[in-house]
Amino acid sequence: MFDNLSERLERSFKILKGEGRITEINVAETLKEIRRALLDADVNYKIAKSFTDNIKQQALGQKIMTSVKPGQMMIKIVHDELTILMGGSNVDINLKGNPVVILVAGLQGSGKTTFSAKLASHLKQKRGKSPLMVAGDVYRPAAIEQLKILGETVDVPVYSEEGNPDPVKIAQAGIREAKRLGHDLVIVDTAGRLAVDAEMMNEIESIKKHISPQEILFVVDAMTGQDAVNTAKEFNDRLNFDGVVLTKLDGDTRGGAALSIRAVVNKPIKFVSAGEKLESLELFHPERMADRILGMGDIVTLVEKAQEQFNVEEARKMQKKIAKNQFTFSDFLSQIQQIKKMGNIKELASMIPGVGKALKNLDMDDNAFKGIEAIIFSMTPAERENPELINGSRRKRISDGSGTSIQEVNRLIKQFDETRKLMKTITTHKNPMRMMGNMPAMRGR
Repeated sequence: MFDNLSERLERSFKILKGEGRITEINVAETLKEIRRALLDADVNYKIAKSFTDNIKQQALGQKIMTSVKPGQMMIKIVHDELTILMGGSNVDINLKGNPVVILVAGLQGSGKTTFSAKLASHLKQKRGKSPLMVAGDVYRPAAIEQLKILGETVDVPVYSEEGNPDPVKIAQAGIREAKRLGHDLVIVDTAGRLAVDAEMMNEIESIKKHISPQEILFVVDAMTGQDAVNTAKEFNDRLNFDGVVLTKLDGDTRGGAALSIRAVVNKPIKFVSAGEKLESLELFHPERMADRILGMGDIVTLVEKAQEQFNVEEARKMQKKIAKNQFTFSDFLSQIQQIKKMGNIKELASMIPGVGKALKNLDMDDNAFKGIEAIIFSMTPAERENPELINGSRRKRISDGSGTSIQEVNRLIKQFDETRKLMKTITTHKNPMRMMGNMPAMRGR
């Protein structure tokens, strides 16, 4: 996401490299490149022009300190303006009410049904809610079944009425059922169309009128670029929704929707989603997104993801094992599985400042762990707990069982030994999270 925009912005900043100060002449060339970068990212022309005008006003009004180079100052100004453009600060979802009713709207194919399940799981795990999902899409084949399957996956019940063609009555009945069963959150999934039409808008307006939701979220496919922004405006004119959800940010998206949508509809982006994993839902933080766009990484989000998966008490136990040089392949396998739960590996690595650019052309995903896991699973329980037992004949058996070569087995065992020694030396930092980046799986095999 934003790779091309990030590269173009980086090139524009180089125009000021070596300049002693910011002038109207040299800033004009920089701003021309920034405007081109935004337009190539499918940002609305008026928004791109307003954005660069604001940067120009800020830049020419700055007194550059001798310790700060003009290029660095320009990056700071662009970062601040990007943050403002995307909303300035995070806006939370409204959870006041019992039950809280959330209406999910959007075009067909935008990811509404999957998002509904992601949101239910997110609010259940992180906000302590007891959700019920309502299958209100009565038109798309298998929509109800899809929501039921997703509901089973995240352990959230789904209310549906197969054969009932009236989504308003289904939504109302779903809310009554939630009250009867004691659920304090209702998420209503609705039907979409391939394009905005009067019938769809009338129907979604009717659902809103009859269930009075506390929160209306508009789900939009970020890959559709400026079309997504135009669709959001039409929906907002009719629904006056409360927030936007951007999906498919892991796809081949140029980023224009994320940068334009707030300015066009004046509604906050509340969630972003990358990938099909039901854990891949993030609160939207404009400042952190600006960091990512400018190649600064996003350490705060990375740490938050890690904290969600790493139990403090378990980390303390692990630290004691490491200090005694008792870290085993079983422990290593557990660490890998926890890291995988955090999300797409390449996306996680790109949150580390400076790493995203280096990984741009590298094919790196969860499959990178498969070989390692296959090797460990091919070990006996005794071998996992006592790596010293793995001699030459055992390595041959492990390579045959895992479908890998002896060289790959040897390499993993060597890296594991190196990792154990390294982790033992850093236990004095009393910060188990720091070991993550030093594991063989994170370095590549």
